[in-house]
Amino acid sequence: MNRVISSERRPIKLWTDDIDEGALQQARNLANLPFTFKWVAIMADCHQGYGMPIGGVLATTDVIIPNAVGVDIGCGVCAVKTSLESIEHNTLKNVMSGIRRRVPLGSNHHKKLQAWEGFKNAPDVDIVQQELERSRYQLGTLGSGNHFMEIQHGSDGYVWLMLHSGSRNFGLQIANEYHKKARKLCEMWNASLPDRDLAFLPVETREAKDYLDAMNFALDFARASRFTMIEAMKASLQEAAGNVDFGETINVHHNYAVWERHYDHEVIVHRKGAISAKEGQIGIIPGSQGMKSYIVRGKGNPESFMSCSHGAGRRMGRRQAMRELNLEEEKKRLDDKGIIHAIRTQKDLDEASGAYKDIDTVMENQRDLVDIVIELSPLAVIKD
Repeated sequence: MNRVISSERRPIKLWTDDIDEGALQQARNLANLPFTFKWVAIMADCHQGYGMPIGGVLATTDVIIPNAVGVDIGCGVCAVKTSLESIEHNTLKNVMSGIRRRVPLGSNHHKKLQAWEGFKNAPDVDIVQQELERSRYQLGTLGSGNHFMEIQHGSDGYVWLMLHSGSRNFGLQIANEYHKKARKLCEMWNASLPDRDLAFLPVETREAKDYLDAMNFALDFARASRFTMIEAMKASLQEAAGNVDFGETINVHHNYAVWERHYDHEVIVHRKGAISAKEGQIGIIPGSQGMKSYIVRGKGNPESFMSCSHGAGRRMGRRQAMRELNLEEEKKRLDDKGIIHAIRTQKDLDEASGAYKDIDTVMENQRDLVDIVIELSPLAVIKD
């Protein structure tokens, strides 16, 4: 931990010295909520979000805050180790072509309904039922923004597959619907809030129960979608490289809320841009485009509510990155490393590595939260 701010109702514990003023004010707002448990934990990759900073961990007593989960519920990362120790450049290009054939990118969807047993378990919640038919075409699609698929070489000597994706429209619609409901209830109760974006739902309400059911279904959907795309990546690799074996797929969520026991209390832990890092738990912390990613093992540090960062964390917004970053410099940075990428125009700079914090600094700042197990260096990346 880097420092503690003790000027608010509850302390703020920070694993970074690099936090923008907007995110810091949001952390102060969280620290002054009456139902905040113990303290607010701010991870090393923190930056401003809606209501609660991304890279924040908040434990609450008996309430859930939709904006403390985020709009892309279930967003997370999958990674799988292959039996390959190396891969030739032309083979790599063929793998990328195969992935693009199999996985729709950006706003594109599958043209046929996708099979998943989990659709039968969709909760009887209006917003879920409203989005259910559309989601049958979205399962196994990447989306846009900071979502990516990457082929990497690990410090363990093997080639790895990794992808970052979320719950597509499910998460967004659920988040928006229940934030509106929370605001309406808070206004009806004349609840005193430092920011209306922190509107909450008491767990005993019907709205909270429905939100939790919808959120958990979105988590299941996001996981199933990632596993579907990992299978597509595997098939593409085998098609291009021949017989390849694969290890067990690692999956982590970084936008969710869950009941957990901390300091002898049952609390709801909101991880918004943060992952669980219980003692011995294996996690994934991806870097920005062209930078290293990490397979990690949690240390179970109670001061972070057994959590760690979910990535490098933005240092500038997407529009700012497109305005200020140098296209040729960002392309050269990837080309010099021999990474196959798709940065072609100024628009592609929204997710360039220059828009993000230094992943090595982020990892250094959370040495008390996780141990690095494997470093993963990118060979090729696919984005929208």
